[in-house]
This record gives sequence, C-alpha cells and structure tokens, in this order.
Amino acid sequence: MQSSNNGLGRYGEEVAARWLAAGGLRILERNWRCAEGELDIVALDGDTLAVCEVKTRSERGFQQPSEGIDRTKAARLRHLAERWLGERWPAHFDGLVRAVAVAGPDPAVQAEASTRTTPRTRPVPLPPGGVRIDLIAVVNRAKGAAQVEHHRGAV
Repeated sequence: MQSSNNGLGRYGEEVAARWLAAGGLRILERNWRCAEGELDIVALDGDTLAVCEVKTRSERGFQQPSEGIDRTKAARLRHLAERWLGERWPAHFDGLVRAVAVAGPDPAVQAEASTRTTPRTRPVPLPPGGVRIDLIAVVNRAKGAAQVEHHRGAV
C-alpha cells in the first residue's frame, strides 16, 4: 500500500509542477529536503516566493486533498520555508544579490567592521512580493486528466 501511495504522490507532484509552470510560475526547486522535512515545490510567482505543498488523492478516496494539512503540518511548512530561504534564496535571485554586492557593505556594518578583522555585508533581502505557502490539490481521476486546484496562501 505504501509504494502505491508513493507512486500516487510522485504523480501528483509531477502534475502540479507542470500545471504551475504552464500557469507562469518559475519552478526553482522540487523535493528540497533537510533533516526536518521536505518542501514539494518552491516557485516564483512574479516577485512572490510560493512554497507549494502538493496533496494528491485518488478520486475514490474518502479524504479531500485540502484535508491533508493540519496545524502541525502548517507549522512545519512555515519552518521549512524559513529554512529554505536562509539556505537557498540568494542563489535564486541573482538581480538582488548583485545589487547588494555592488552596493557594498552597509555603512553601519562597515564602521563596526573597521574594528574587526572580518568584513560583513548586508543580508540579502526577502523576495519583494513576500512569501506565501500554497496548497496544490491534485485528484487522480479514474478516467481523464487529473483535477488540479491551486489554493494560494492556504497556510
């Protein structure tokens, strides 16, 4: 049963990634893992970072995909989104990273650094449009294409 669910989940993630890309989102990363968990899809929706949790169910299932996120899961997703931002964000937003590098260190930090041996630069800003956590609900139908619903800011 578990391998069947894993296959259904992988199918749903593939459908969701294609659906998001067709809708104009830029997929930055899929299945990012760390010791605390996994993010299914991280994408840019314009200048907003969208962390997407994909929930896939069979048409014959008794639970709707949106019922798969409880308070504990929502808290874990928020934590994982923060961790992803800290570890991976600067690599995906070259324009802002270059602007910070060209501008040089913050004057206040530069004054502090003059008394220290290691210079520091300003942290890379968050995405201009902010960060949201979305739910992508995929229902695998017995016949025909999967049904996909994108719930922006669901968490």
